[in-house]
Amino acid sequence: MALGDALWWALAATIAVLAAVLLWVAVTPVSPLGAWRPAGVRVMSPAARSALFAGFDPFNRTNAMKPAASAETVTPLALTLYGVRVNAATGGGSAIIAGADGIQRVYKVGAEVMPGVILAEVHFDHVGLSHGGSNELLYLDQSKPAVSAATALASTPAGPVGQTAPASAGASGTLTADAVRQGISFQPRVENGKVAGLAVSAGGDGGAFRAAGFQPGDVIVSIGGKPVAGEGSQAELAAQLRPGQAVSVMVKRNGQQLPLALTLSR
Repeated sequence: MALGDALWWALAATIAVLAAVLLWVAVTPVSPLGAWRPAGVRVMSPAARSALFAGFDPFNRTNAMKPAASAETVTPLALTLYGVRVNAATGGGSAIIAGADGIQRVYKVGAEVMPGVILAEVHFDHVGLSHGGSNELLYLDQSKPAVSAATALASTPAGPVGQTAPASAGASGTLTADAVRQGISFQPRVENGKVAGLAVSAGGDGGAFRAAGFQPGDVIVSIGGKPVAGEGSQAELAAQLRPGQAVSVMVKRNGQQLPLALTLSR
């Protein structure tokens, strides 16, 4: 019984202490613990707001504080720009660039194009290169039609200066090799950093494009049964565009693959 009485009194003492603590918490005002005040609203001064918005561009355009492009120079390196993909949301992108060997490769912003040369920026008509601590520009060549598999290897002589032959099918409705070269553009389709097809687009009056059976949005995924898996497929297609040649291609259209035959008249 003596042990039981001791435990009872210990429990009673513990309950009394806890009750006192609870009473103290309930009745003690906050002020003795410190003068608590809610945080006020911090308002920026007009000068600070002006400085903030002057350096912020919600449309991801070139920063106004960046030096003008005229201060940069066009690169003297033996590089050719064939295509760009701009990611306006992140300010990044990728570009198709060929070196002196003529082989086209896909580079992302930050990648090394050649030793000591980094792809720094991608714009709609040019890219910026970081070369030896200086900024250099590499532009798409817009002095002639967009580079394509047909125009890159076309060997037909040009017409008189200042004149361009219309790109269309022949008068009889047949498809000619010259009409394909001048009226259809084949551009590399890049997916996940690799060339996965040739995007087809019309040029001129669109006659050759329609005569070949193409439709807007078509992408060639194979040529002669061989999948398009790199830059060499573009040159391979161009090599087959000869008078009297029949070129079979597989086209991806609206999620489906359809075969087409380009039969070129002599």
